Amino acid sequence: MDLSLLISTFLTVFLAELGDKTQLATVALSGTSDRPWAVFVGSSSALVLASLLGAMAGGSIANLIPTEWLQLAAAVGFLIIGSQLLRRSSSDESAEDNQVDS
Repeated sequence: MDLSLLISTFLTVFLAELGDKTQLATVALSGTSDRPWAVFVGSSSALVLASLLGAMAGGSIANLIPTEWLQLAAAVGFLIIGSQLLRRSSSDESAEDNQVDS
C-alpha cells in the first residue's frame, strides 16, 4: 500500500468534509438523538460507501479517459462552481446593500 497516497487522501477528504452539509446533518441528528454512536456508525458507513463508489467509478473512468483530460475536466468544473459562488456572493451583497439603503 502506498502510505503517502493514503495519508494525502485521508487529509484531503478530512479537510473537505469539515463543516460540510454531511457534518452538519450528523451534528443535527446526534443532537436530536440519545444514541450518538448509532448516528456515528450510520454517517461513517454512508461516507465509506460513497467513497467506495467514487473510487470505483474513478478507477473505471481512468481506464477509459486519459488522466490529463480528467484533471482538466475537474479543474474546469471547480472553476465554474467557484465563479458561480463568487457571482452569487457579490449579488447577495449588492441586494443587502440595497436593502440597507432603503
